Amino acid sequence: MFSHIVVQRALGGLTALLGAWLAVSIGIPLPWLLGPLFTVALLRLFSAPIAAYRPLRNVGQWIIGVSLGLYFSPQITTLIFQHWLWLVLGMFMSLILAVIGTYLLVYLGRADLKTAWFSSAIGGASEMSILAERYGARVDLVASAHSLRVLAVVTIIPFGFEWAGFIGSDKSTLTQVQVDHSDLLIIGIIATIAGGIFRRFKVSSAWVLGPLCATAVLTVNELAITSIPDWVVNMGQLFIGWALGDRYRPAFFKAAPRFLSAVVVYSLLAIALVALVGAGVATQSSLTLPTLWLGLAPGGLAEMAITAKVLMLGVPMVTAFQVSRMAFVVMVTGWIYQHILQPREKI
Repeated sequence: MFSHIVVQRALGGLTALLGAWLAVSIGIPLPWLLGPLFTVALLRLFSAPIAAYRPLRNVGQWIIGVSLGLYFSPQITTLIFQHWLWLVLGMFMSLILAVIGTYLLVYLGRADLKTAWFSSAIGGASEMSILAERYGARVDLVASAHSLRVLAVVTIIPFGFEWAGFIGSDKSTLTQVQVDHSDLLIIGIIATIAGGIFRRFKVSSAWVLGPLCATAVLTVNELAITSIPDWVVNMGQLFIGWALGDRYRPAFFKAAPRFLSAVVVYSLLAIALVALVGAGVATQSSLTLPTLWLGLAPGGLAEMAITAKVLMLGVPMVTAFQVSRMAFVVMVTGWIYQHILQPREKI
């Protein structure tokens, strides 16, 4: 009975819900994301007959994309353009981290140069895995490295922020905006079309970026003014946490333990370096330190934006940092390997 994929997905959904309920009961940060992630991952590591359903992950990303796009009022868009220099810094910070990570994974993890490079680039796991396959790197190690890095970031940063008391009162939050169902319907239709277009053209994180961009355009032009119900956002987090937890298998930590240990070292070092750079930038700009840390953090777009949204810490700026960084990394990672690193391998 448990071999049937429908049953496994149903059990996976129940496990994710149970994890969210436990996380809310215990009071951990980001309960609707981290609860399902930890619970599903733990059971998957012990070969439990559960599974995720990929379309629901896309729905979760769609929900997060729309909820983020609603923050982009004309005033907030002006604020983002005022801080363009720090966005550029975030892009080049990602390159510095990739170089450091490549060095660590080559000399500590005993990985070949191309596998280390694509494992260290702070981009999406799927995009980096595709590039790794194209250039003949170890796709399994690249995917494992990104999964472990994101797990480390989404665990350490929310708990660290809660410990430090970083729970803000972001002035751009939508708590004062009522849900307008007609505007929400319009946004939903346009956001879905945008997500489909982005997916068709193979844009990175299409079901986040498509709805985000479409909703942001409507919001900045004041064509649709609404908020999104909290329970909908919570379900989006649950779907994403469920999908993240499903990546883990019993053999995950047994495969190339030296390499994965080096990934852990790299992830911790990257978080520490981001903390130092963020502290420096905070002295030179009007951006708050928590917002800078989340914006520069080496995690995923959806995960860091969710963290900012739940903690009410500069959601639009964090989103701008993460989107610009991701686009930059996806564009330059393959080029850098092909024109700079690959020739060195042949020497």
